[in-house]
Amino acid sequence: MTAASRCEPEEGLRPVVRAVAQVVLGGALVVAGVSHLTFARDDFRAQVPSWVPLDADPVVIVSGLVEIVLGGALLTTWKQPRRALLGLVAGGFFVAVFPGNVAQLTGHRDAFGLDTDAKRAIRLLFQPVLIAVALGATDAWRCPPWRR
Repeated sequence: MTAASRCEPEEGLRPVVRAVAQVVLGGALVVAGVSHLTFARDDFRAQVPSWVPLDADPVVIVSGLVEIVLGGALLTTWKQPRRALLGLVAGGFFVAVFPGNVAQLTGHRDAFGLDTDAKRAIRLLFQPVLIAVALGATDAWRCPPWRR
């Protein structure tokens, strides 16, 4: 199978599942981004690692804006290779914010109802799932942008 044939439109249920996953992920990112700027700002401040040499509030604001932009792009980008590239960027974003989740665990910081180390540790397991959804929903696995 050539790279070009791999990116040909598919038939059946798979493209529908990918599209639904992309819309759900995009919507979730927009909601999360808005929550960074409004009602969950304190909870997000709890995730900024102490080693980040910036005040936590601007970090939360910028990450919220990035989430809104990424979410909006996921809701509106459907053509390859841009769609796959967007999936890679979203996956990279989830990798970049992972230290915040680790900081919440290691700092024993309560936020988002995660009030025990066990809950905070379980949450860490979902970050790879988010990365996989970002890559899978956008077809980044099947249609990597560098294979054009």
